[in-house]
Amino acid sequence: QVQLVESGGGSVQAGGSLRLSCVLSGYTSITYCLAWFRQVPGNEREGLAAIWPDNGLVYYADSTRGRFTISQNNDNAKNTLYLEMNSLNPEDTAMYYCAAGGPRYCSGTRYRSDSYTYWGQGTQVTVSS
Repeated sequence: QVQLVESGGGSVQAGGSLRLSCVLSGYTSITYCLAWFRQVPGNEREGLAAIWPDNGLVYYADSTRGRFTISQNNDNAKNTLYLEMNSLNPEDTAMYYCAAGGPRYCSGTRYRSDSYTYWGQGTQVTVSS
């Protein structure tokens, strides 16, 4: 049974940083994309960054490039996905989700939420000005 559990969200002032973690239990695929998304109530889920586990290739949406860093640690008993977020601003306030089982080789639709099979429950990030 696949289970994704995020942590690391919280409240931070503008300009601050946070590191989100997502523990992937029961998930071992290296072929399919992993990603981080966020969602503000009333809006669609927005793809932020993706990683192809097989070779570590990373991809960033325009809104996060240069500020966010996605990484994965699968060297020990835990398979963990990270999102390091810097220079946060109030527009980054949202519920953040990790996702697994995305497009093969992270191709094409890596920022579409309907391309992913597995989701975490989300962790809230609030940035105050």
